[in-house]
Amino acid sequence: MNNSPVKLSCRGVWKLFGPDPRGFLARHNHAPDNVAIADAGLIGAVCDANIEVREGEIFIIMGLSGSGKSTLVRCLSRLIEPTGGEVIFDNRDLLRASEAEMIEIRRHKMGMVFQHFALLPHLTVLGNVAFPLEVQGVGRAEREARALEVIELVGLKGRENYYPRELSGGQQQRVGIARSLAVEPEIWFLDEPFSALDPLIRREMQDEFLRLQSMLKKTIVFITHDFDEAIRLADRVAIMKDGWTIQIGTPEELVTAPADDYVAEFTKDIPRAKVLSAASVMEPAGGDYAGEVAANAKVADIAARVEAADKPHAVVSDGNVVGQITRQTVVDVLVGREVGGGGRQ
Repeated sequence: MNNSPVKLSCRGVWKLFGPDPRGFLARHNHAPDNVAIADAGLIGAVCDANIEVREGEIFIIMGLSGSGKSTLVRCLSRLIEPTGGEVIFDNRDLLRASEAEMIEIRRHKMGMVFQHFALLPHLTVLGNVAFPLEVQGVGRAEREARALEVIELVGLKGRENYYPRELSGGQQQRVGIARSLAVEPEIWFLDEPFSALDPLIRREMQDEFLRLQSMLKKTIVFITHDFDEAIRLADRVAIMKDGWTIQIGTPEELVTAPADDYVAEFTKDIPRAKVLSAASVMEPAGGDYAGEVAANAKVADIAARVEAADKPHAVVSDGNVVGQITRQTVVDVLVGREVGGGGRQ
């Protein structure tokens, strides 16, 4: 579990569209229900959102189209003005910041990547990546040096002088990622950055994203509607429906302990082996082992070697044996049978 300090949080954030939304919220003590919202002719795009994102965490917000996930992220960065609530960034309520202060915060502390790359067609890769630094007033030599560093980081070294039209979709998205990283943001917002890519390139970009995060340890808020993508990338996930945040938890928690039928339906087709950890399905330790596996290792990643062994594998956490996982348990998870041990299927 990530016990790092909270970098970004929102408390009771609402975004209502329609007549006099602020007055409506005040009249209902900032706690209206869906019936009251509908009766007032309002649309609840974000309803009473409360989340915390910790330093170095990949926090994914997901839901179907129209669930409010993109609106919530735009409220967190104040690209959209919330109707009510608080957005706390580095212990400061962004809703109390002036527009000039927000522009400076976005320029220097926030990175943003969207589904549509929005590259400037008349600028080269180098020019696109250096552009936010130019906006900050950074001198040409310094901004180009920084841009070249980031271009190399995302695997585009040698393409500095290419124009966007000369790049593939995956390469264009790498330029967008590099551009957002050039300002060395403290928090990184990504709104379905890979959804426009074909499946193979999308997988490559997910790998690239994880590689970058392993080096940079950014605080990340990432939007997706794809639960497979979420379980690959997320430390924690918030599932939204009709503007409401239904559940927040690790991918494993969402699968093994869904808060309601909606979350259960949302996650039902996910292969459990991709989500369940060794710790969640382990049995009490026995003492005679073929090897060791980490407590947080996913069953899918350890299945081959555990299944091939004649003896159980020890499950290890912080150097201590905390249980064991057997061939039969792995087979049960892979075929979808109920399992005992530290968790449930």
